[in-house]
Amino acid sequence: MAKTKKKNVKDVKSVGVPTEVVSESKHLHHHNHNQTKSIFKNSPVYELLHYFERAPDQWAARYILILTAIILRTAVGLGTYSGFKTPPMFGDFEAQRHWMELTINLPISEWYYFDLQYWGLDYPPLTAYHSYFLGMIGSFINSAWFAFNDSRGAESNDLKFFMRVTSIISELILYIPAILLIANLLGKKFNIGRMDQIIVSLIILTQPHLILIDHGHFQYNSVMLGFFVYSVIELVNNNLIMASFWFVSCINFKQMGLYYSLFIFFYILNQIRDIFQLILVGATVLITQFIYVLPFAATNPESLKQIVIRVFPFNRGLFEDKVANFWCTTNTLLKYRNLNLGLSQLSLIATLLATIPVNCYIFYKIKKNHKLKIPLLLYGFASNALSFYLFSFQVHEKSILVPLVPILLLLFIDKDNITIIQWINNIGTFSLYPLLKKDGLIMQYIVLQFLINWLIGFDLILPKKLNLNNLVINSTYFLMIIYHFIDALYSPPIRILLFLVILEL
Repeated sequence: MAKTKKKNVKDVKSVGVPTEVVSESKHLHHHNHNQTKSIFKNSPVYELLHYFERAPDQWAARYILILTAIILRTAVGLGTYSGFKTPPMFGDFEAQRHWMELTINLPISEWYYFDLQYWGLDYPPLTAYHSYFLGMIGSFINSAWFAFNDSRGAESNDLKFFMRVTSIISELILYIPAILLIANLLGKKFNIGRMDQIIVSLIILTQPHLILIDHGHFQYNSVMLGFFVYSVIELVNNNLIMASFWFVSCINFKQMGLYYSLFIFFYILNQIRDIFQLILVGATVLITQFIYVLPFAATNPESLKQIVIRVFPFNRGLFEDKVANFWCTTNTLLKYRNLNLGLSQLSLIATLLATIPVNCYIFYKIKKNHKLKIPLLLYGFASNALSFYLFSFQVHEKSILVPLVPILLLLFIDKDNITIIQWINNIGTFSLYPLLKKDGLIMQYIVLQFLINWLIGFDLILPKKLNLNNLVINSTYFLMIIYHFIDALYSPPIRILLFLVILEL
């Protein structure tokens, strides 16, 4: 046997193939042998991308992934948006445009005070800086888009094109590179094949919820979510300082990032090994936050208090619109506004009860088995964010994006659970339907929902084994389809609408 092996090596040398190539070939063969077989072998997404399975061609698959993401976002952007042709307040498209208008025309000390009854600025400082930067670019192209007070309700085609492009570029700069980077990182750590890394990345980047909200309804949530994913990357790499920087940036872009805050706070404390590291992490948080608010503190220290009031609007109520969380659902039976209870305190208690036991269990498991750290990190973020979505104060429909990102990241470490993970994402997108219907985005919603599930493959989406979990999943899909048919074919009688209004009172 040994002689045969030597002869084979000698034969390879005789045809001029360097031995290091043979060695590399053996290494790649061994590496591929250790990788688990792809569950996507029979999926349309694999059929589309398997032509690029060879290592030299995999770069092309990434370009296709990015181009697909851009095309989908552009196609959705051709439709309507929040507040389309609905004066006097219009909607979120006008809010984003108006913030660009006010930040480039007013001194920074007045940003959080100006005309609060008409889309007053109510997001943290990084959103304000982002609006200022984009407003300056847009004003340079066409000053009429952001003319002070005269541009309210502007909806020209060239302005819509500019706004849509800024949303796509913002995502291309932060969120999409972050997903590709974490795919490569977790792929190496969990021995995921390159094609599966690309396929899972494509599945994440073609999920309808973020596309419909950022590029249909119109917002810039991808910036906040990009900051969050970079924070996760640094936590996986045990770089607590950079993780702290990215997370402070996340919550300074949108306060929804606080859904992750409880878990990351205790997780970082759990990972700190000495007092020096604690000081460095604490200093990073304080210095980063100080830099972000410094322009406001330097021009008008009182504006810091105003920022807090605007960012945390406790006067708005327990929930907003038809959000699919606990409070909105149970409000049909219990009229919380009529109860003599502190609703903000009630939501705080409920949120802590939903998060603290899970966090204690996760940190116990991490201490017991350090190899579980990365999976439990993602499960912790997903569980905490979902608990905040269900029970915290002043939740909006769009807040569902926050838990769905860490849930999607679980595909990199647990892709065998794609059935349950995609079910959660389908339900999350379905929960946005009333908002999307109001925005005139029903066609985009249906097409994207069908597309993502077709790409994954209905064999993976619809479980066939008979058990309670699969019964719940299939029943949910059936009820969703029935709901959409009824919604499309029938308009509810006036008496039912009046009854529903009375229930809400």
